[in-house]
Amino acid sequence: MISVAKQLQNMIQTLRKPSWIKAKIPAGSNYIRLKNLMRSLNLHTVCEEAQCPNVGECWGAGTLTFMILGATCTRSCGFCAVKTGKPGDIDWNEPERVARAVKELKIHAAYLTHVVITSVNRDDKNYESALIFAETVRKVRKYNPEITIEVLIPDFKGDIKALKEVLDAEPDVLNHNIETVPRLYYLPVQTVSGLRRSVRPQARYEWSLRVLEHGKELGHQGLLTKSGIMVGLGEEIEEIIETLWDLKNAGCDVVTIGQYLRPSLDQLPVVRYYHPVEFESLKKYGETIIGIPHIEAGPLVRSSYHAEKQVMKLGGNFI
Repeated sequence: MISVAKQLQNMIQTLRKPSWIKAKIPAGSNYIRLKNLMRSLNLHTVCEEAQCPNVGECWGAGTLTFMILGATCTRSCGFCAVKTGKPGDIDWNEPERVARAVKELKIHAAYLTHVVITSVNRDDKNYESALIFAETVRKVRKYNPEITIEVLIPDFKGDIKALKEVLDAEPDVLNHNIETVPRLYYLPVQTVSGLRRSVRPQARYEWSLRVLEHGKELGHQGLLTKSGIMVGLGEEIEEIIETLWDLKNAGCDVVTIGQYLRPSLDQLPVVRYYHPVEFESLKKYGETIIGIPHIEAGPLVRSSYHAEKQVMKLGGNFI
């Protein structure tokens, strides 16, 4: 008898991307300028490391996401394309290099209005990671006071002391992705390549909510808090709604909802593709019924997608 998991796996393998899943080929003078400068400065962007489909559009619009703390993650999230392994030493000079990179990008006529700073997880050095985040924010602001700064942080395993270090640097936006509904965090699924993986095996849903709640409570006045959800991993609509309520109760100002796209055969399979109308319905329900101030929802929406527009819409006190 074929197991339910095997039946599901056979069905998943037949899925094809629908016509509305189409990313623009990266192009344009600003995109090319940013790409060349990032290579020359030996810096990482999550846009490239995580194979984001919106890299051309975001870079063209002046939003760039730096990935600090190296390119090797201590976690093995089943959806992510970033390499898992043992990271190297903390680079305490990285904040200075990132800040000078932003300044150099501006000098070279690259159009930049909003910078997102994210990282791999460094569960081996959570507090030190927070210090690097904080110093990067301070350095970027010192050299580029006109640019707004968003941090997309890990959960620091629930360490509020580490979170407070980041908040004390006063980023304009504190972003932490809850990623999926709690039922799917540890649910094992077999990948096409034969691996057994789950969405967030080393995380806890409660840690993520705590980051967002304390961010709103302990952050400076005017701080925007933000989170993101991927859909298409096997969740039910009712579970998405419950998660949106959790994010509302945690004080989130912005939520992004996007279609999960498998980076390779080693990552979790796509269970379902959501239609653009469904994304619009989730946005409308989340904003009008649940009361989240802004939801960015669509097939290709990712954490940093239209980030600069969200700041302009909701963050008038510091624009």
